Amino acid sequence: MKSAVETLDPTKVKLTVEVEYDELKPSIDHAYKHIAEQVSVPGFRKGKVPARIIDQRVGRGAVLEHAINESLSGFYRQAVSETDIRPLGQPDVQVVKVPELETEGGELHFTAEVEVRPEVELPELSSIKVAVDDVEVTDDDVDGRLDSLRERFGTLVGVDRPAAEGDFVVIDLKATVGDDEVDNVSGVSYQIGSGNMLEGLDEALAGLSAGETTTFVAPLAGGEHEGQDASITVVATAVKQRDLPEIDDDFAQLASEFDTIDELKADLREQAAGVKQSNQAVQARDLLLEELTKSEVPLPAGVIEAEVVRHLEGEGRLEDDEHRAEVTEQTQVALKNQIVLDILAEKLEIKVAQNELLDYLVNASRQYGMDPNTFIKTIDENGQIPAMVGEVARSKALAVALRQVEVVDGEGKAVDLSEFIGSDEDDAAVEAAGTAAVEGADSEVVESDAAESEAAESEAAESDAVETDKA
Repeated sequence: MKSAVETLDPTKVKLTVEVEYDELKPSIDHAYKHIAEQVSVPGFRKGKVPARIIDQRVGRGAVLEHAINESLSGFYRQAVSETDIRPLGQPDVQVVKVPELETEGGELHFTAEVEVRPEVELPELSSIKVAVDDVEVTDDDVDGRLDSLRERFGTLVGVDRPAAEGDFVVIDLKATVGDDEVDNVSGVSYQIGSGNMLEGLDEALAGLSAGETTTFVAPLAGGEHEGQDASITVVATAVKQRDLPEIDDDFAQLASEFDTIDELKADLREQAAGVKQSNQAVQARDLLLEELTKSEVPLPAGVIEAEVVRHLEGEGRLEDDEHRAEVTEQTQVALKNQIVLDILAEKLEIKVAQNELLDYLVNASRQYGMDPNTFIKTIDENGQIPAMVGEVARSKALAVALRQVEVVDGEGKAVDLSEFIGSDEDDAAVEAAGTAAVEGADSEVVESDAAESEAAESEAAESDAVETDKA
């Protein structure tokens, strides 16, 4: 098979592929076999109809069409591999020449136009310097954590006064749209200031005493009448305040393993420092990504439009132009980041070991509230494992890149992020451990480099999208 690539623009190429008859012959033989199993010819058993009879009854053209349709996606993927392009979208395939109908000979020629990953020159990592916030734990940080802990051990006590910010109010609530009652709930406990129920509810409840009623208008947040203004009638049946325990040694012993409040505060200070150090790593990662994406990155318009349409169709908002603009911008940013990180992962020769992928999948299963084995099996059956490998490779590429970047605090002092981004020695240990079997996954080989995962990620779309126009 011969394949050549022509660059049409920075994000689109045209593949020209020539397949010799001998390479197509196995698919032709399979086509004859398949058709023989489908047709009924007097004097022949199904599956035993000779090729010459099929040519007479069905036509050799139909056999060639069957063989071409069956083999085209494979020849396309082979051409993609040989030319080392990185498809991002679905190919537009045109068959321009087919083997001869009369004789067993001739070649299959086809072209495929496809949007691809553009070439982007990334800056040298050693030249990049990012400045993160200082780790400075204040007394307010400690007090905030202490108050949160006290709230966990606080008690609600009924009060005979108007409700105020932070109070808990037990309410009965009725919502009507026009003459229709659309909601009616009783005995709901709501904290004023939480803002997690209805727009305007905080203001309506503030100043209300037990037994009092008020009415206001608010847009509904869900249901059949979502977004419509409703008349809300709310009755405060009780007002309660949260009484917090005293800050003393008794509370330290109640809420922790420490004997004194000073020991508890010291531990809370360490916790706050740990969170701020973790935030430094997140901030450094985000700043590095900003530096890497400052480069001009041509984006494939077709890939963006397809993703935008998919997103809007899923929401039933295809005609919402304002939302379309928002989704388009978000898609452009996400695709730009993906392209840059894929190139970075390739440049750094990132490997994804089995246990790294497994950790990612297990964490993802928790986000969806699914059993990990069930989640992994579903992902595998849907052909999404390569996409998951790509996600892990991109995340790992940023962590590895951070080791080569200068990270400083507000005073210009070097910041050690090794606790959060690991080291090269850690990667070596992970890869060594990655040879262990992955429980629940059908694939025996999960380890993949960035280029392989990217190519596999688009394979399903490519194979489904090969539509042929016969010359």
